[in-house]
Amino acid sequence: MSSSNGRVQDIFGPNSPCSLNNCPVEWSMLGYRPSLAANVVFLVLFAAVGAVHAYLGVRWRSWGFAAGMLLGCVTEILGYVGRIMMWHNPFSYYGFMIQIICLTIAPVFFTASIYVTLSKTILYFAPQLSRFKPQLFYWVFIPFDVVCLILQAIGGALSTTERDGRRTGVDISMAGLILQVVVIVIFMAAYFDYMVRLARSGRARAELTAWRSVAFFAGLVAACVFILTRCSFRVAELKDGYTGELFREEVLFIVLEGVMVVIASIALMFGNPGLVFDKSTAENGDATRKKPGHSDSDEGGMATGGYDGAGRSGKERV
Repeated sequence: MSSSNGRVQDIFGPNSPCSLNNCPVEWSMLGYRPSLAANVVFLVLFAAVGAVHAYLGVRWRSWGFAAGMLLGCVTEILGYVGRIMMWHNPFSYYGFMIQIICLTIAPVFFTASIYVTLSKTILYFAPQLSRFKPQLFYWVFIPFDVVCLILQAIGGALSTTERDGRRTGVDISMAGLILQVVVIVIFMAAYFDYMVRLARSGRARAELTAWRSVAFFAGLVAACVFILTRCSFRVAELKDGYTGELFREEVLFIVLEGVMVVIASIALMFGNPGLVFDKSTAENGDATRKKPGHSDSDEGGMATGGYDGAGRSGKERV
């Protein structure tokens, strides 16, 4: 195995003399010829999902959410174009570079869309029940998401350079993926904490059990779980670098990368804030809505120790 791995490292690069005509596919970086059918299916699916998210973004004016989803879908499409290039030539340097960078960073855009919704959910339902200002969630999770994006992009780029820098690139990509896992777990804990407080308050019980709300929360939770599963797999996959056994298993990649991310992106059709929020809230994220017959004083007495939407804690409210 070591001699084979040595050949892989030596023949990889933009000037590689190898092709299917003169080198065995096992010498390629992936160690296999990517399935054309699987990669075309994923490309078409992400194109379709992106089109639906574009339509929903226009219909519900959820511009920020839709922008993240579209960027993610386009990046996924580019990644699978890279894998199709590697079907034509498993030794394609540019095909490998495109797929390793794009498929690694694409879910970061999806998680950015997810993080935006926590602040909007709090603002829409009951800001006074939140332990922190709703905007704080936005300004904490999004910057961390950007850091994940930068680490994964830089790591992916470095991992396609000369042999000496390849391990460094893989390690940087792993750091970005591990950070993404940690941030998703913290986000899910924060979201769960808020939803428990909201459910216990009894506020808008009928609205919370309406099919739109159930679909919305289920879509967000499902997307988080699938992306978390995918990121955990990618961390394990890269642990031993590009010559590790997991990295060279196509079936695992298809199931735990492609299928997980496709399902997450479909679930986020229901996680679009426009499904349950009014258009002004979905659009700008700063609007709070009032229900008919619902006054600010009614909101003020519903929680203790929370944020009331006006910069005051529960103890400061009268």
